[in-house]
Amino acid sequence: MTRETKLILCPVNLRHAKVDTAAYDEAVEMARRRNARLIVATVAPEIERNLNIYDSNKYWSGELEKFLAAHPAEGVEVTLMVRKGAVHRQIVKLASEQKVDLIVIESANPRIQDYLLGTTASHVVAHAECSVYVVRK
Repeated sequence: MTRETKLILCPVNLRHAKVDTAAYDEAVEMARRRNARLIVATVAPEIERNLNIYDSNKYWSGELEKFLAAHPAEGVEVTLMVRKGAVHRQIVKLASEQKVDLIVIESANPRIQDYLLGTTASHVVAHAECSVYVVRK
């Protein structure tokens, strides 16, 4: 029996979003095909390295909105979320809290060519309670 997928989580690393949107593109297409809702989330650092960012939530929410404007998910209901903390832990926690059916995540940081699966994706695959679809680069 096929599992019903109604809610998909796609974490986006906004520092690399200009480099590669393959996981996001895949998540949007999956949401369209399955008539599912999509949560697009980013995880901000606990302490900003850029001292010009006074309100981290406001800044990253704005960046996420810019990302969505540049990459519209036409025909898909999208919710944007910003979390703070360790990326791998926050993705798993958010998926659990929101009771998502599927996480669509990139395999690795674009700068890490030596690994088949990045540490964030590995942690999510190992600890998520839902299915995880890993998009290879």
